[in-house]
Amino acid sequence: MTISEALEIIRAKPPDPQQSYEVALACSFTPLHLQTFLTAYLRLRKPALNFSIKPGTFGDLAGSIEAAVSNDSLQAIAIALEWQDLDSRLGYREAGNWGPSLETVILESADAALRRIGAAIERALDTLPVAISLPTLPFPPAFQAVAGQVNESELVLRQQVAAFAARLATKPNLSVLNSDWLAEESPLGSRLDLKSDLLIGSPYTLRHAAAVGSGLARLLTPAQPLKGIITDLDDTFWNGLVGEVGPDAVRWDSASPYQLHGLYQKTLCALADEGVLVAIASKNDAAVVDEAFRRPDLLIPASKIFPIEVHWAPKSESIARILKAWNISADAVAFVDDTPLELAEAASAHPGIHCLRFPARDYAGVLALLKEIRDLFAKCGVNRRVTDEDRLRLHSLRSGAEFSKQAEAGGSRDFLRDIEARLAFDFDVSLANPRILELVNKTNQFNLNGIRVTAAEWQKKLSRRAAFLFAVKYEDRFGRLGTIAVIQGHQAHCGIEVETWVMSCRAFSRRIEHQCLKLLFERFQVPCIEFQFAATRKNGPARDFFAGFLDAPPKSTFSIARDRFESVCPPLYHQVEHLTGVNING
Repeated sequence: MTISEALEIIRAKPPDPQQSYEVALACSFTPLHLQTFLTAYLRLRKPALNFSIKPGTFGDLAGSIEAAVSNDSLQAIAIALEWQDLDSRLGYREAGNWGPSLETVILESADAALRRIGAAIERALDTLPVAISLPTLPFPPAFQAVAGQVNESELVLRQQVAAFAARLATKPNLSVLNSDWLAEESPLGSRLDLKSDLLIGSPYTLRHAAAVGSGLARLLTPAQPLKGIITDLDDTFWNGLVGEVGPDAVRWDSASPYQLHGLYQKTLCALADEGVLVAIASKNDAAVVDEAFRRPDLLIPASKIFPIEVHWAPKSESIARILKAWNISADAVAFVDDTPLELAEAASAHPGIHCLRFPARDYAGVLALLKEIRDLFAKCGVNRRVTDEDRLRLHSLRSGAEFSKQAEAGGSRDFLRDIEARLAFDFDVSLANPRILELVNKTNQFNLNGIRVTAAEWQKKLSRRAAFLFAVKYEDRFGRLGTIAVIQGHQAHCGIEVETWVMSCRAFSRRIEHQCLKLLFERFQVPCIEFQFAATRKNGPARDFFAGFLDAPPKSTFSIARDRFESVCPPLYHQVEHLTGVNING
């Protein structure tokens, strides 16, 4: 992106100027182009928001972060840490001397600076997401060393920065810019503009400012990770056509081009362990494929793949059945195949699906593919940790398929009564629980209004007077689904208002939503409940549920009276447990 392109993006008016999003930019230098590029990249990633960047105080990084913590209007903080923030003598504008006699003093100063900066960031993380880039500029020639050799004090400084970042990176609201990614976008030798630094205190070249701005914007506005990956087999999952060479002759072994397929299998296995759904769509003989999947040297076992669609029908049909089994939309899924025609057919039949070509025997191409897959499925920010809920996903889908099969075989009422369903309502949910905000921001079908919130916005919602939040956990004789629903709202003068209600599609058809409504009426003892509803392109299941209590599907905010609910509610058979008492602010 050029500076003129960035300015053009910034000048374009957002659809709703009232949707403001303020970001503090903490750096000790003149932000100049960094501020421009950061604003432009944020606007590109979230066009509906009106971004404004608030620079901090020149020469005082820690003070800028500390000031940002007390600013209630901010939604996030971006930090550009450089060597001069550890000790001003590590910058080029400082009049102080360089030399071996000052090395110990500089190391002590750097340690104190990092402790102050770290303490300020930790206070910010309680309420705000923070993205930070570690020192990106070449280390100044402050210490004695011959060309090609690193000075011991420089190593100590780099170690201090690494330890500082590693400690903070465990915090759920902090994201650290990847130095390897930045090196690909901005080579080290083209980062420093010494003339600009000395004259106006702005050390970044245009290219480097664009790269850092892009990276920080990616961390502050992470894309929702995809949920599932569907893969072809022949010349993708393994090398060779299994129907021709046989199940024992397809290869993914090491020390040959075939190892690229092994790396792909390892990536799929890692994704499965992180809760990503993995399925197969292949035109093949099912019996031959089944035999191949009994090989002990597979790097991802068949038990981690569901469903496996192997037949001679078009792959778009297999993808359709997989999407139905997963109960997710095509735009949350990637499809990997080595044949462009198959990818084009899938893209035509399933708009929005992410089609990725496996470039067999192309080392650089496969490496780029693996990086792209990692990027598409990576979590970021508050929800980046792999949770027990993630690990439960595949098991719950398998049990859900068995649930649906048995539900169709028996009467719905008798079947639900006999499945030993148990619900736990947790009214004291930890705000540090990443599953809660993840459900709110990823759920589409049973979603009250489709509103996505940042960690800071969520915190503000829950800190208001009379606000409440509870999560719902579910299990039955088919297995445990974990946390499958979140309800958030506040008490009003004549009842309660529900602002957020989401439920995982894995929990459909179990009357959990009816039990949630019943709990709301009983716990809060109110005659009616108001719901801040908005129709979206995907929340048809929520619309259909509420239509059962109204004269027609809702289009906007509506209320349900308690007597109406009780007259319409079907029989409920759940065993209900209340984990805590009602937790209401104020």
